[in-house]
Amino acid sequence: MADWNIVEVGKQPTLKEPILIEGLPGMGNVGKIAVDFLIESLNAKKFLELDSYNLPNSVFIDEDGLIEVPAISFYYKKTKEQDFIFLAGDIQPLDEVSSHAFCSKVMDVFESCKGKEIVTLGGIGLPNVPKKSNVYVTANDKGIRKRYMTKIVKKDIYGVVGPIIGVSGLLLGAAKKRDVKAVSLLAQTFSHPNYLGVRGAREILKILTSVLGIEIDLKELDEEIKEMESSLKKMPAFNLPKKDMIVDATQKISYIG
Repeated sequence: MADWNIVEVGKQPTLKEPILIEGLPGMGNVGKIAVDFLIESLNAKKFLELDSYNLPNSVFIDEDGLIEVPAISFYYKKTKEQDFIFLAGDIQPLDEVSSHAFCSKVMDVFESCKGKEIVTLGGIGLPNVPKKSNVYVTANDKGIRKRYMTKIVKKDIYGVVGPIIGVSGLLLGAAKKRDVKAVSLLAQTFSHPNYLGVRGAREILKILTSVLGIEIDLKELDEEIKEMESSLKKMPAFNLPKKDMIVDATQKISYIG
């Protein structure tokens, strides 16, 4: 089995029944955008990193022309009402064996912190830009799914949303094996590799703030949406579809990742 090693960063916190929220790169980077925004807005602190030889054999180049090594990290935030753990990173496991081993290690961390429940975030890929980023909810327990079924969530998911690929789906299964309640929030987004699903991330954040009482200001995200869409329209390698190419969000979804 693929090995994942835990590296402690700084002073280790004492958390009280934290809720784990996962948002790793995936379709439209919806989950990553949402979790990164939460980490920044709440000033969450890094306390663990996951390292493995199963990470992709590559590095990133930053704006200064220097390399950055891909990382996956755990952050925490203590509040009066609820403690949180955020799982964020630059990549996620690419093959089946490392994905299963990774989720098992995440569950080890979760249980060591005596966590309460798990929330995973992801995107649903559509062939064109949806008129509206609808959000769907699935879970490994009826009770937790019902709690996250707010007014803006689409009720019907069976027969509409296909298999959930990657950590966002697999972690729900790993949690079920350990009798841990887990839920996944999936927002529609355009499946173009250059498209960032900021609108979908915003819809997910609205649900999280409503259900979990997280206090964040979404105005900054609204500005990012405007700037992103303005920049994308100017890029020669990427143009948003014309109005007549925009898909109705009620169409059947054929791909998730």
